[in-house]
Amino acid sequence: MAAPATFSPLMESIDPATGMVIARLEATPPSEVPGILTQARRAQAGWAAQSLQERCALVHRLRETIYARRQEIAERVMRESGKPRVEALFADVLVSLDTAAYYANLAPALLLPEHVPHHNPAVKAKSGSLHYEPYGVIGVIAPWNYPVAIPLGQMIPAVVAGNAVVIKPSELTPWCGALVEELFSQAGFPVGLVQVIQGSGELGEALILAGPDKVIFTGSVATGRRVAEACARRLIPSVLELGGKDAMIVLADADLEVASSAAVWGSFTNCGQACLSVERIYVERPVAGRFSELCAAKARLLKLGPGSDPHTEVGPMIRPQQVDRVEEQLREAVARGARILTGGRRRPDIGPCFFEPTVIADVDHSMRLMQEETFGPVLALRSVDSEQEAVTMANDSPFGLAASIWTRDSRRGRRLAAQVHAGAVMVNDVASYFGISEAPHGGRGVSGWGHTHSRLGLLELLRVKYVDVDHLPRWPKSWWFGYNEELGVAADRFLQFLFAPGWRHRWKSARGAMRAVFRGHRI
Repeated sequence: MAAPATFSPLMESIDPATGMVIARLEATPPSEVPGILTQARRAQAGWAAQSLQERCALVHRLRETIYARRQEIAERVMRESGKPRVEALFADVLVSLDTAAYYANLAPALLLPEHVPHHNPAVKAKSGSLHYEPYGVIGVIAPWNYPVAIPLGQMIPAVVAGNAVVIKPSELTPWCGALVEELFSQAGFPVGLVQVIQGSGELGEALILAGPDKVIFTGSVATGRRVAEACARRLIPSVLELGGKDAMIVLADADLEVASSAAVWGSFTNCGQACLSVERIYVERPVAGRFSELCAAKARLLKLGPGSDPHTEVGPMIRPQQVDRVEEQLREAVARGARILTGGRRRPDIGPCFFEPTVIADVDHSMRLMQEETFGPVLALRSVDSEQEAVTMANDSPFGLAASIWTRDSRRGRRLAAQVHAGAVMVNDVASYFGISEAPHGGRGVSGWGHTHSRLGLLELLRVKYVDVDHLPRWPKSWWFGYNEELGVAADRFLQFLFAPGWRHRWKSARGAMRAVFRGHRI
């Protein structure tokens, strides 16, 4: 985890559009974290004892609270993360509202005990079922890019499942983190059930050291590795979402007008600072020139500015250091032969963190731009000779979060989707599955493991218990003690009955096995 640092009692929230401090919040001393988890465990015990219907009723109230404060939430997200208000409303507020509605309405059906049918005739006298129980306390370490939607997408199913939550928001968006705690409190959740701790990396380490029952982390690969190692040392299960390098495949039969608009939005929404950003585009050669022209022309029309301007389409990056990273990747790509078609420059005349939406062509996989997550406003294009080359290039990445395929032939799209190594593949759309509550979100490779959202995300927050009931309780079992030679023969005949080829052989073996059993022999 992070190296120890000197504790500071105050945290500053900074507007990335201006570099000005917009709020100061009290930081949480790492020494207080064990006590916070103790309080969470006390609250969780009573919360888990409530019925699922009672828990869902409070989540409905949370949804009503989010709706009532939707403009305030959008304002705070806009000011602290820099994104335009429209994006704050769609990506943070709408997604949060739908998450709350989905779990509040459907959790009772999703978590019904499940009958487990037994295929083996030897255990037909038993009935099995799956039951779901909360973990206890879930530790959530949240990112800054969607500072409301991402944590709520993890916290809401956690509390529905009967858990308590201790969340550490990003130190870059502590003001939004404080608001998340307010929403649960205003909705009437028990004191101590949902708690926000404020701080930087060492506080995340303190949270894991305090021993939550499960950890959900969203962030960079480098930090995710440290989280995974810290959890593994304590045998704490984890869910990791570590970003992506999402590929977009544009086939020659695609609608280029629509696909280019999708590429521009997918690359530049939230200034490219999304785990599902389109970062690599592979275009079949016959249409590559036209597609590149369309993307460049549409990128030039985008209005760059502060999120407070209602006409802004691309806001600032989160911090100057992230701008430096984008510049370095572009500089190296150009040195290796790539061509910038539009953009590629800082805009200090607008503010300290602004960078022009950039379209770059002739990239290849020797470049950092095509191997490392960029997390900035860059649309990178490469021509390919066939759909199979496009799939091969899409799979040539350590990341595997999501991808998209563009074609007028949906069957062709589904066929290629099956070949792409990613947690989600969209045909003729990009990124928007994140707003579909039923769709699981999770990747492969260095994109992490586990899922959030959907029923799979809910099950990540529950322990699964198998319950077995024997309906012949007065019959001693043939596999209990009392071993002898004759019963060894009977056991072998029973195996032949179950698994030998040919029904005549199985029936003969079954008669011999049953005679041995009814003579009173048992294991």
